[in-house]
Amino acid sequence: MPPLDFKDFQEKLSTHFRPFHRSFQFWVRAVDIYTGYKVFQLRVSFVKDVKKQEEMWEVQHELAAEKIYATCADLGGFFLKIAQIIGKPDLAPAAWVRRLVTLCDRAPATPFDAIQPVLEKELGQSIGEIFERFDVDPIGSASIAQVHRARLRGDKNDVVVKVQHPGVQDLMMTDIRNLQAFALYMQKTDIKFDLYSVTKEMEKQIGYEFDFIREADAMERIKRFLYENNKKRPVLVPRVIRDMVTRRVLVMEYIDGIPILNLGDEIAKRGINPGGKLAAAAKQKILESLTIAYGQMILKSGFFHADPHPGNILICKGSEVALLDYGQASESYRELGIETLSNCKDEQNELFKLAQTMFDTKLPPGVVMLQPFAEDSSIKKVGVQAFPEELFSILRTVHLLRGLSVGLGINYSCADQWRPIAEEALVRAGRLKDKDVKSRARQSSFFRRIFSQQ
Repeated sequence: MPPLDFKDFQEKLSTHFRPFHRSFQFWVRAVDIYTGYKVFQLRVSFVKDVKKQEEMWEVQHELAAEKIYATCADLGGFFLKIAQIIGKPDLAPAAWVRRLVTLCDRAPATPFDAIQPVLEKELGQSIGEIFERFDVDPIGSASIAQVHRARLRGDKNDVVVKVQHPGVQDLMMTDIRNLQAFALYMQKTDIKFDLYSVTKEMEKQIGYEFDFIREADAMERIKRFLYENNKKRPVLVPRVIRDMVTRRVLVMEYIDGIPILNLGDEIAKRGINPGGKLAAAAKQKILESLTIAYGQMILKSGFFHADPHPGNILICKGSEVALLDYGQASESYRELGIETLSNCKDEQNELFKLAQTMFDTKLPPGVVMLQPFAEDSSIKKVGVQAFPEELFSILRTVHLLRGLSVGLGINYSCADQWRPIAEEALVRAGRLKDKDVKSRARQSSFFRRIFSQQ
């Protein structure tokens, strides 16, 4: 009988129990944050002074922000994606945003000695046989994969090599199921919104991200669509190196640019006034490029980039925009089925306001942050009983654009940019005939068509 390899036994045991330990960690932390807010709500209800209440809320948000940050940073993986979604300046409390925005690029890299076997097994050759140069230190690392800069043998241009972290898929699926259970509880007790369907769509989309062959197909499809429908493409899409794509490895052209989160620093470095006309014009052009690209993909193609967060956006020379990471690409549905239950008298107006909040980026006058779960918000007056899973990707897109517009200091309406594209699609489908209908009536009709009143 061969001697027992104790180290190997320990590793296998650790791997087996890791999902249980991870679930325990999530629930301990989630319950702590949730009960902290519930106890605080009771305590603040006894305070009559409004200014004092606001000060107390700020302290509570600061405490919760530290706990949320620690949860996402310690657990990593899927929770880094959660940080990307909720850490936007237009939606979450300012204390959360200040803490979570630093997590966007904080996914730990996998050591090269663990990545190398994956690369060589997937590509069928040694790294030295394929690449003239391969940077061991990754230029970026996300929850599912990391990317290395390299150069193929016999080529003059650099490429990007994207490779999956080993063993991450099982852990991420564990995280999602825990979040789904938490979402079910929250929508039954505190939030009248179909959060469970949102988490189900997240599960489906993230499952797609583990297939790089599918991602390469999506990248080429979107690149071709934008080329065929524009004299000049609104965004750049990397070219896939087709014979170097497997389920866990993807090689594509390297695009030189700066992350959009670093735009402010880059503007200041070049001696440009961040609040001046030149900077404002550049920011406006960037937002317009992204908005037009997403509007065309969603409304004309129905197939679109569905992982919109700042880490996937590069700003290139001349304020050109490059869109990266096509692991999540969605087919949109032309018939939208959001089911609502009215809790107010002026239900049509509240439906319209709710639709604008969800599907437009422009903030109302004097508003710097949306608070969808405040007592006077439309979502409290119009309960969302069913939210189609497929719409979550569109909601994330609008959420990204709104967060960028707020972060860049521009109050910007994606609905205004999308209106002509939507009208063209509706005319083509035989759904719109009177081209002289007033702008607001058209918009109102479009938004109300989204919801089905129950």
